[in-house]
Amino acid sequence: MAPKVERFVSPGKGNGLRATAGIRPGELVHSADPLAACVSLKRARSACHHCFSRHEALLRCSQCKMARYCNITCQKQAWPVHKSECKCLRSILPRIPTDSVRLAARIIFALCASPKGNSEELYTLEEHESHLSSLSEQKKEGLSQLASMLQLYLQQEIPSLEQAWSSLPPSCQDPLSLMGKVTCNCFTVSDGELQEIGVGLYPSLSLLNHDCGPNCVMVFEGTKLQLRAVKEIKLGDELTVSYIDSLELTEDRQKQLEEQYHFTCTCQRCNSRDKDVLTVSGEEATWRPLKDALSRLDGLKAESNWQELVDVCRNLLSEAGDNVPDENLYKLKVIDAALDACIQLELWEEALAFGLRTLPVYSTYFADPHPVHGVQLMRVGKLQHYLEHISDAFDTFKQAFEILKVTHGDTHHLTSELRMKMEECRCELNQ
Repeated sequence: MAPKVERFVSPGKGNGLRATAGIRPGELVHSADPLAACVSLKRARSACHHCFSRHEALLRCSQCKMARYCNITCQKQAWPVHKSECKCLRSILPRIPTDSVRLAARIIFALCASPKGNSEELYTLEEHESHLSSLSEQKKEGLSQLASMLQLYLQQEIPSLEQAWSSLPPSCQDPLSLMGKVTCNCFTVSDGELQEIGVGLYPSLSLLNHDCGPNCVMVFEGTKLQLRAVKEIKLGDELTVSYIDSLELTEDRQKQLEEQYHFTCTCQRCNSRDKDVLTVSGEEATWRPLKDALSRLDGLKAESNWQELVDVCRNLLSEAGDNVPDENLYKLKVIDAALDACIQLELWEEALAFGLRTLPVYSTYFADPHPVHGVQLMRVGKLQHYLEHISDAFDTFKQAFEILKVTHGDTHHLTSELRMKMEECRCELNQ
């Protein structure tokens, strides 16, 4: 099949990707396996370190005690990649390096195993920007600490890599430069429901530039990245994705992009600031406590302290009352946190009530087809189905399917699950 993308120089942005033909919404534009990927530390106990699927019970590597796998098959398939990593992990136990350091090490192992890389890549690792010259002294210091950890981590394996090491591109031999490339160009690998699983480097797709209202989205099947169009794209149009959570104030989005990716976004949405008034609707004195509580809520969620999380959310929402509309960004985030906690605590009726409150707001903020809106509809539909609100669940699943068949494609496992849920509802309604 002829490629649908090509590399080009995007005015004011540097390199980019553009369409070599017209592309329809829902069409698979490009798919890619990572040069390297690793499960994030927060998912290290719940996701397979080979296929990235999530399970409650996983086999643990008997040597490093960190890597976990679905079964013996995954463990054997992972060994060519894991064997070098395993020695490195054992050498610095009980410390475990950050996600970016472990990813950088895996990139080195991959390059040493195949120094010429993939000839079909549109963009090589050597060409990736490290942005070292534009970093503040504070950020350079932080990157230097990661580079030092990478050197310490690799110390055990460097002798066995020595012959291949000299054939690597110069910037990949320099730990500081490599860490700069990794932190600026890696992608968050997520599951079908957009929950973070790990990080990976996809060289060709690093060419994609950002837009807060993009024409493409990225979804994953395991570690394979699929780029799908969500808008009509004409021959020669630039392909864009959103690097960040688009549900933020313009100044917060721009600040994050400047700090992490070193550019100022001037997309249509940033220039118009079209949703900013709505995101902070209500009296600031009333919604400010909601905003101030978000970091605490994130901490409780990270600790899986669901009971305290739901109690704090209930109190915050009760105090805000109707003085802050649900469209307020910070109130929406508190409602979402309450929904997560209620699901974990099996408070199904309350979870459904919170979920239903989010749907009209998601519809307002995420122009369809948007995967975040589709996944939220599916979550609410599952709650309705469990509580035997079959007709409502069927309608919600249908709405979700119309979105996810575009954003995830017909063959994605989440779309297949949704199709089965719709069929279950149809059978139950017929009975």
